[in-house]
Formats: sequence, structure tokens, C-alpha cells
Amino acid sequence: MQKLIAKYKTQPNNSLSENNFLIDPSEVKTVQELSVSLNIPVPPDTVIISKTELEELQKLKLFGVYWAMNDLEKKVNRKSDWIKENILYRTKFKEILDSENGGFVFYPKPKGQTWSFHASKMAKFLDENFQRIFS
Repeated sequence: MQKLIAKYKTQPNNSLSENNFLIDPSEVKTVQELSVSLNIPVPPDTVIISKTELEELQKLKLFGVYWAMNDLEKKVNRKSDWIKENILYRTKFKEILDSENGGFVFYPKPKGQTWSFHASKMAKFLDENFQRIFS
């Protein structure tokens, strides 16, 4: 009976080693492939788009949108006093955020003025600074 030598590499403990085994050709299994064509109906009110296009659409959802303080409270799930103390009036953030410094947050001056946040830029800031905000 003819024997085959099979080699394969393993990675125990992140090291490569080569092992040899004798295999009886009658015990070798063959792999079969099956190609299938399948039609899946898509409802008329449904559209299939790529992940990249979905991400672009999500970005556009905030394009040209401004938040008031109550919108920001909902996004951050914190009250305005907490937001002011931990984000808006912290020196390291105010320098970046304040529209007078080229930022994207309007800080009200006299009583009666309201906060205004450029939604897409504020959302990006919150995502990118999560660790700094909560530490």
C-alpha cells in the first residue's frame, strides 16, 4: 500500500512547527463545491445600499443641522449643568469649541441668548473625546 506524507504547520504558543504524518490515500477526503444562484425578493419599499453609502447618509443626516442645549442633553444623556461643567466650560475644551476661537459652539453672552451647536462637528467632538470627557 502506498503512503503519502502530509505536512502542516501549527502555532502553539505563537511558534511555528512543521509536522509530518503518514496518510493512507484511501482515507483522503475530497472537498466538493456547490454553486447556487438564489433569488431573494426585495419589498418595493426597501432599498439595498452599501455600508459605505449608509455611513455617508448618516453623516448627511447632521449636515447643516444645529442643536440647542436641549438637543445636546438628549445626545449626551446628561443635564445642561453637567454638560457646562464637564465639557463646555472646561478650559481644554472651551478653547476648541468656542466659535470666537473658530470652533463650532456659540456661547451665549447676555441673558436670553441660547446655546447653539454645529451638530455634525459636535457629534464628532463627543465621539473623539469620550475618554477625555469622562476622565
